[in-house]
Amino acid sequence: MDFIEQGSKNYKQTALAFFAAGFNTFAILYVVQPILPDLTEYYGVSPTTASLSLSVTTFTLAISMLIFGSVSEAVGRKNIMVISMLAASIFCIFTAFSPTFGTLIVMRALQGVVLAGLPSIAMAYLGEEIHPRSLPGAMGLYISGNALGAVFGRVFSGVAAGLWGWQFGLIGVGAVSLVATIIFWYALSPSKHFVKREFNVKDLFKSLTEHLKNPLLIILFIMGFLLLGTNVSLYNYVSFVLIEDFNISQTIVSWVYLIFLVGVLSSMFSGQLVYKFGKVVMLYAGIIIAVCGLLVVLIPSVWMIVIGLVLFTFGFFIAHSLTSGWVGNIAHSNKAQASSLYLFFYYTGSSVGGTAAGVFWMQGGWLGVSLMNISFLVICLILFMTFLYLLKRRIWHFK
Repeated sequence: MDFIEQGSKNYKQTALAFFAAGFNTFAILYVVQPILPDLTEYYGVSPTTASLSLSVTTFTLAISMLIFGSVSEAVGRKNIMVISMLAASIFCIFTAFSPTFGTLIVMRALQGVVLAGLPSIAMAYLGEEIHPRSLPGAMGLYISGNALGAVFGRVFSGVAAGLWGWQFGLIGVGAVSLVATIIFWYALSPSKHFVKREFNVKDLFKSLTEHLKNPLLIILFIMGFLLLGTNVSLYNYVSFVLIEDFNISQTIVSWVYLIFLVGVLSSMFSGQLVYKFGKVVMLYAGIIIAVCGLLVVLIPSVWMIVIGLVLFTFGFFIAHSLTSGWVGNIAHSNKAQASSLYLFFYYTGSSVGGTAAGVFWMQGGWLGVSLMNISFLVICLILFMTFLYLLKRRIWHFK
């Protein structure tokens, strides 16, 4: 079969397209995180309420991802992804002109729905069109696009907010995302190996419920929920701490989000470390390093907070990559649906954790948020020990 292979012109165009796609998706998804203090002041809402501008997007994204993957099986891949990116970019620009906070929330909810059309389909397209031996490289560029998009969206919107106002941050990210959409549309070839299937809601529901009967998968899903809940809540409120407690400007605070590039390094090193020490040891290590980072951020010093964020981020990416990877090993069948369920719990954790942290922030400040996050990771450790116990005792049969 005529698969796309590394080194060919088509491969380079496809890799560029999905780098742009990943960049678009995550820049828009996280664009509001550094400007939460601005939204609090502009609309006269509490920090907890302001955090809904991110939570509602990740929640609608999580729900929609369960549907878009199956819909694409019936109508095709590329068109849905292009429309998804285009609509999300336009909505991002429109969000800057929201007259009320309620309008902004509606726009952000719609962004979550349309954004789901890309991550739920991207891996399916790459798996169908790229030669298996060339797939890791293409996936690596797509994930790099995710990471760089998430960093760009946060840093650019924060810097723009400090210089010209938060509206310019949203408009700028939306405009860059439109350019990424054009690159994606132009560079990506239509599917050659896509086989149309009838969309069957009953089969979709059956495959999802089958996975939810597997206690090992449920444990991994909950761990994903807690991991991203911790990550988002920590980064939601660190800007409040640095601006209010240390009197640092919004423009400078925004550069803190460059720490997410540590995630790229973490992913690179974790593969080598897993080969040397094994998945079990490294997942324990990832969670423990993240906990240590949360303890360090409690030290009342800007540099200690930065060091703590670096430690947490390094540990988080190790733990997340190994947890998500284990899902494919445990799922009996319909592995794509199992991965979709993991992402559903993962992004729902972002919504719940990001908003719940607001309650702890109002009651206990930075200490309250940190203690909530430490509790989340301790529960992760307990869940992982339970997971290993079930595997060892072979209480649940799996292939």
